[in-house]
Amino acid sequence: MVVHIVTFKFKEENKQANIIHAKQILENLQGAVPTLKSIDVGLNFAHEERAMDMSIITVFESKIGLEAYAVHPEHLKVVDFIKSVVEYSKVVDYQRAE
Repeated sequence: MVVHIVTFKFKEENKQANIIHAKQILENLQGAVPTLKSIDVGLNFAHEERAMDMSIITVFESKIGLEAYAVHPEHLKVVDFIKSVVEYSKVVDYQRAE
């Protein structure tokens, strides 16, 4: 299994509304992208300086599945929205032993 984790820091303008919308459209990818085995979208409640606003944890059967997800049209629509409302994001991809 391949795990893909992304954390997001959102811009201040319309921050809460954008976070909620991003969560909804990310969760809608489940079932829309065949290689996506699972997605967990988490909204942060920590108030530390280093805290991010939202995270996603997605799981795929293989690196090929992750690569297919990356270019899937439904995922690209989500990416377009998120790029317009976040300051930056960070990613971690790793192979999980099963």
